[in-house]
Amino acid sequence: MPEVLPVDDGHFPDPLDARLDLVDSHCHLDFPELAADLPAVIARATAAGVRRMVTICTRLRHEPAIRAIAETYPQVFYAAGTHPMSAAEEPLATVAGLVALARHPRFVGIGETGLDYHYTSDSKAIQQTSLRLHIEAAQETGLPLIIHARDADADIETILTESMAVRPYLCVMHCFSSGPRLAEAALEMGFTLSISGIATFPKSGALRDIFARAPLDRLILETDSPYLAPPPHRGRRNEPAYVAHTARAIAPVFGLTPEAFAHATTANFDRLFPRARRLGVAA
Repeated sequence: MPEVLPVDDGHFPDPLDARLDLVDSHCHLDFPELAADLPAVIARATAAGVRRMVTICTRLRHEPAIRAIAETYPQVFYAAGTHPMSAAEEPLATVAGLVALARHPRFVGIGETGLDYHYTSDSKAIQQTSLRLHIEAAQETGLPLIIHARDADADIETILTESMAVRPYLCVMHCFSSGPRLAEAALEMGFTLSISGIATFPKSGALRDIFARAPLDRLILETDSPYLAPPPHRGRRNEPAYVAHTARAIAPVFGLTPEAFAHATTANFDRLFPRARRLGVAA
């Protein structure tokens, strides 16, 4: 995972962003960079127009702590799985265990899981086994699979395609930054691509082109905070409020206002994560 740099200097989204209706579909509120300041982080997100957040468990032994966050804050939901970079260090997830976790009403997705060969290619075999178990849990529960893919496009495409042929399932390609082939394969299977702050970086023109070619109804937004802060906060700690900057930066790619783009991606989130629809916030 990328290095987490210092906390921001207090420059938060301007009042324009507060008019947006946004969702941060992927953040890590239990990570120490955010957990130490969590009430203020949640308040800033709300002030920026971020109505709901999904906090992601990456090691299943931490699931009780992540669940507690979702139970404390009505605008927070959660998902759980074993991150591919941790697959060799953690006990192997079981389908039965994931299905049991999914019975919680604020549990909305399976993962994140996937393949990461950038730093952990030596654990390819266990990563692939872990991924297949998570896919089976998504097939069993009907909840969306949350995929992390890094330097493993060919194997990801093969495993997802083979599994889809056996039994269909929902899936989001979290923090999508792979190439056009994997994007096309994912979209052909009916999957969703998630846009993070990476897409706002000046050198990410090719990635923005991939999103521009995708159907608008197959895109959602995320921060992956505390990582990958978009400008003007790049290089510092990210947080859910900053999804507003990503929405503002990417909306012109589709010829939309930030308000219209936020509305569209939030509607897409609601279809993909029905447990986390707005009615759930009031529950």
